[in-house]
Amino acid sequence: MLINFLSSATVRSIKNNRKIVIFSLFFLFATSGFSQPFNIGHTTKTFFDASRNRNIETEIYYPANTNGDNVAIATGNYPVLVFGHGFVMVWSAYQNFWEELVPKGYIMCFPKTEGGFSPNHANFGSDLKFIGPAMQSENDISNSLFFNSVAPKTALLGHSMGGGASFLGAANNSDITTLINFAAAETNPSAIAAAATVSVPTLIFSGDDDCVVPEATNQNLMYNSLASTCKTQIKIINGIHCYYANSNFNCGFGELTCNPTVDISRSQQQAITFSFLEPWLDFYLKDNTNAESDFNNLLVTSNQVNFSQSCTTLNLQEINSTKGIQLFPNPVVDILNLNLADDNVGGTLKVYNSLGKKVYDGKIQSSESQIDLSNLADGFYVIQYGKDSFSFSSKFVKWTR
Repeated sequence: MLINFLSSATVRSIKNNRKIVIFSLFFLFATSGFSQPFNIGHTTKTFFDASRNRNIETEIYYPANTNGDNVAIATGNYPVLVFGHGFVMVWSAYQNFWEELVPKGYIMCFPKTEGGFSPNHANFGSDLKFIGPAMQSENDISNSLFFNSVAPKTALLGHSMGGGASFLGAANNSDITTLINFAAAETNPSAIAAAATVSVPTLIFSGDDDCVVPEATNQNLMYNSLASTCKTQIKIINGIHCYYANSNFNCGFGELTCNPTVDISRSQQQAITFSFLEPWLDFYLKDNTNAESDFNNLLVTSNQVNFSQSCTTLNLQEINSTKGIQLFPNPVVDILNLNLADDNVGGTLKVYNSLGKKVYDGKIQSSESQIDLSNLADGFYVIQYGKDSFSFSSKFVKWTR
């Protein structure tokens, strides 16, 4: 054979190159199989809310095999994201959202109502609330473009006025899985007051250089008012009001009048936003349990944001209700409090970091114990406690900033 006439060095080179090619092909097929992005389909649909005798014209973007209007939706089931636009802003200003999220398997709906200079916030909130169940109904309509394609989970989202309206739409709303908004503005009726009746997990984005709807008088108050079992406010350092969306004259002109100098680029702010938004969505709407740790790890390690968080996990709720155990606060700064029933005292407490390395191991000798974790780095941790046949585990965040 030809190889017999080649030098040994050349033979080794050929073999090594074959290995590289084979590995490269394997890697290509493996990665393409795990992360195949969708193309983007688009349609316009008018929903009718009979209870209000109201039409809600909506632009919808969805996963497809080919780009285009009214093309077939890709095979699968996709969660629904209902997005409210800002004051005198059009849905097309949020192209960055549908281009980022639809290829990853989400249906995005943008109602076009209340786009004038005298919007009715209550109506807009009701529009956002209505579209979620309406899209879920499309799953069961045989001649619908979305027949058998809508996953049974919905999120409400919104920017500025739409962010405030998303609180109105989420108030006492059991049809949604999570609420997310960006630079949410106070509305009439009050979004801050409505937040007190929102119980679903909520993610609030704000910017510390937002001069249009400042954190202190808008998002901070909404966060504090929330009744959510898990709530997080991400405060983007140097973040401003309009950079969540693409360039828009009306929004940009308003911000220019109060903030002529900007210390962050639009692309930077959007990249920061999506880095947190996507794992949140993946966890709550796609049941990706790894995404929760990705979100919390990024939260405590990022130097681009500050944050507030208060989460009571389902695991802790079950522990509190059935076994008389309390573990708090979460996030923890230095001291983690552990309260146990007397029968469960005397077991071993272990703490593991996000890499699975054990970073704490100690006996619990009291029903009310304080565990000093001041030597741990900021990050995401798992705690395990056991005594005889009794055991539990849960998660917490260490944060000292």
